[in-house]
Amino acid sequence: MSAPAPSPLAIVDAEPLPRQDEVLTDAALAFVAELHRRFTPRRDELLAGRAERRAEIARTSTLDFLPETAAIRADDSWKVAPAPAALNDRRVEITGPTDRKMTINALNSGAKVWLADFEDASAPTWENVVLGQLNLIDAYTRDIDFTDPRSGKSYALKPAEELATVVTRPRGWHLNERHLQLDGTPVPGALVDFGLYFFHNARRLIDLGKGPYFYLPKTESHLEARLWNDIFVFAQDYVGIPRGTVRATVLIETITAAYEMEEILYELREHASGLNAGRWDYLFSIVKNFRDGGSKFVLPDRNAVTMTAPFMRAYTELLVRTCHKRGAHAIGGMAAFIPSRRDAEVNKVAFEKVKADKDREAHDGFDGSWVAHPDLVPIAMASFDAVLGEKPNQKERLREDVSVAAGDLIAIDTLDAKPTYEGLRNAVAVGIRYIEAWLRGMGAVAIFNLMEDAATAEISRSQIWQWINADVVFENGRHATAELARAVAAEELAAIRAEIGDEAFTTGKWQQAHDLLLQVSLDQDYADFLTLPAYEQLG
Repeated sequence: MSAPAPSPLAIVDAEPLPRQDEVLTDAALAFVAELHRRFTPRRDELLAGRAERRAEIARTSTLDFLPETAAIRADDSWKVAPAPAALNDRRVEITGPTDRKMTINALNSGAKVWLADFEDASAPTWENVVLGQLNLIDAYTRDIDFTDPRSGKSYALKPAEELATVVTRPRGWHLNERHLQLDGTPVPGALVDFGLYFFHNARRLIDLGKGPYFYLPKTESHLEARLWNDIFVFAQDYVGIPRGTVRATVLIETITAAYEMEEILYELREHASGLNAGRWDYLFSIVKNFRDGGSKFVLPDRNAVTMTAPFMRAYTELLVRTCHKRGAHAIGGMAAFIPSRRDAEVNKVAFEKVKADKDREAHDGFDGSWVAHPDLVPIAMASFDAVLGEKPNQKERLREDVSVAAGDLIAIDTLDAKPTYEGLRNAVAVGIRYIEAWLRGMGAVAIFNLMEDAATAEISRSQIWQWINADVVFENGRHATAELARAVAAEELAAIRAEIGDEAFTTGKWQQAHDLLLQVSLDQDYADFLTLPAYEQLG
């Protein structure tokens, strides 16, 4: 008697989308279901492990390199796999969501790599999840064009040799996809995003001389990297392509992962491509993990914490040294500025800051860096061209001059800057504006001439929470309190209403965004991720 067929994935509470059957094929859903059966139980264990580690940090207010993996760090013999040709030169990478216009513009941008984002720059509506996959399929088959309904401007792909290499970022481990369920249990969003993309495009990408390449977000430990490695091995065997075809770049955007960079590369070494140094999520992770640690862990205004802060410098220099020691790419942070079409002076000042930032990264040994807008590609390219010349990267710069002690990574109190009242106002203003757009399905949002994503909202609400719970006194003598945050939020909401008018205000999700920001900023029970309660309200 044959075994019963495994139950299929169910599409739950989702309006049908045009051409969704090209993405949600029976074969693709069967693959995602198999990923879910095999790997979600371990995902669940690892999420529980995060909570246990957080409790330990709350108890000790410290972190250290892991004694149990000291042998891996001490062994100089191992390296990650050599980079494939399509990922050997990564000097400028552009980031952005996978809507149709962005897909064309990012591929055409002149950047070496496009981070095609299903994570922080994409609100996970069912439409964004499914049609984003469709846009990537259409791009690889060159069946993609776009005409802007407002401007009438048309967009089409440049010749194949001029297009950026795609590195896709699935959602983090903590997020589920409620519209795809197996026996009533939602599938992790990471497995949905990875599974659909890999299943449809792995062979197609190999034929194009590239491969299925991924950015892995929100990683907190080498055990989470091990899970991804096991998924890659299974997926490659499943579709019959060689092991090592998948390549992964891990975002070191949590404080715990910063203590396990070598181990993360080791776990993924057959599939590892590099590590990336972010800023907002990294700071958010410090606040989240050390929120019980007292005044020495209180961060100043987010814009005062630059990459030259001593504890951020320790993190980025250790990342470069670690990557180059192991033959991996070190990718720098984001230039989020959006050029103004109206204010040349704003552009001049911002471009100078972007150039200084990218010059610093290139001189520190990074092999590439991120921008959020095509107009910044030439600026970042010039910074890296000046250092790299004709070389594809600078992995030969081993940075053996770098020595980082465990305490250096969490020496927050080496900063002179203090939280300000204007910093509180900015956190509230940006938080409300970002969350409102996210609830309408937009994950990459232009706010005050910067391209913001979910990490912005996370650091904003975390800082409000931290300052209130640490009883910070601002320079004007006012105490950070829940009452003050509510008053500032009310003023901000009124200002937005006056700015955009009653009709736009009432048709938007402004009150909802205001309420959600205050909920996650003021609740004593700190939410691990803002996107978890926000997802419950997403249409």
